[in-house]
Amino acid sequence: MLKKFKLIDGKLVENDSSECPVLVYIAPDEGEKKYLIEELKIDQYNITSALDPNEIGRMEFDEGHTMLIIKQPKRYCSDDNFLLKISSMGLFIFPDKLIILLAEDAPIFDGRQFIKVRSIQNILLKVIHRCISHFEEHLRVIQAISDELEEKINTSMENKHLHNMFNLEKSLVYYLKSISSNSKVIEKIKANVAKFNFNPEDIEYLDDVAIENSQCYEQANTHSQVLSSMMDAWVSVVSNNLNILIKKLTLVMICIMLPTLIISVFSMNVKLPLEQELSGASFWLIVGLAAFSAIGVFLIWRHKKL
Repeated sequence: MLKKFKLIDGKLVENDSSECPVLVYIAPDEGEKKYLIEELKIDQYNITSALDPNEIGRMEFDEGHTMLIIKQPKRYCSDDNFLLKISSMGLFIFPDKLIILLAEDAPIFDGRQFIKVRSIQNILLKVIHRCISHFEEHLRVIQAISDELEEKINTSMENKHLHNMFNLEKSLVYYLKSISSNSKVIEKIKANVAKFNFNPEDIEYLDDVAIENSQCYEQANTHSQVLSSMMDAWVSVVSNNLNILIKKLTLVMICIMLPTLIISVFSMNVKLPLEQELSGASFWLIVGLAAFSAIGVFLIWRHKKL
C-alpha cells in the first residue's frame, strides 16, 4: 500500500499528486517492489532488510540515494503477553524525495515533531526523533505495567504474573539493543552531515535528537537493571507466599485430623471406660474432646505465631 504526502504550509498532508516528495510504502507488494528496484534503483536486499524486524540499524550510501534502517517499537498485541517487539523502518533519501518502507501500517507523522517541517532533510530527522519518542512512550508504559505486576506478585502465587514480568524484562533487552542501534545511525549521520545538505537549524536539531536518544537509552537501561535486580526478590516473595499457604493448610489438616482420630477411637467395637447407660453424656463428652483438640491446636498456633 502506498501513501503520498505533500509539504503544504509547513505540514505533511496526504495527497494523491504525482509530485509528492514523501512516499510511504506499507508492506509493498511485488509490483511496488519492482518499481522501487527498477525505477528508483533501490537494491532488493535493502528493501528486504528494511522490512525485516531482526535487521540492525545501519546507513549506506548508494548511487543516487542514501539508505537508513531505523528501529522502532512494534504495535502491541494482546496475544504477545507483555512481550513488546521491535520493527524496522527503511528510509531512502533522494535529492528530491523521501521513500519510507514499513512492514505494517503505523502512524509515523503524528507526533509533536511534525507541527512544523521545512524540508526533506528536516522530515528525515523528525521521523528519527518520532521513533525515539515512541520508545520513550513505551518505556513509560513498561514502568506502569511493572508496578501493577509487582502488586499482583506480592499477593498472588500464579506463575503468569512472573511470566509477564519476564517478558517485560526480555522486551527491555530488545529495546536497549534497538536504541543502541539507532544511536550508531545517528552518529553516522552526524559524521556525514555534508552529504545530507543539512542547514544550520537541522544540524542543531540533529544534536538534540542525539541527546534525546542517549537519554532514552539510559532510561531503558535503568528500567532493565531494576527489573533484573528485582526478579530474584519477587521469586522469593512468591515462594514465601506458597510456604505460608502450605503452613496454614497443614494447620487446617491437623485441626481436622485430631477430632477425627478421637471420634474414631471411641467408635471402635471394643469395651471402653464409658457406661452404655450414659450414652447421651458419653456422646457429648467425645464431641467435647474432639472440639477441645481442634481449639487446642489453634491456640498453640496463635501462641507460637507459626
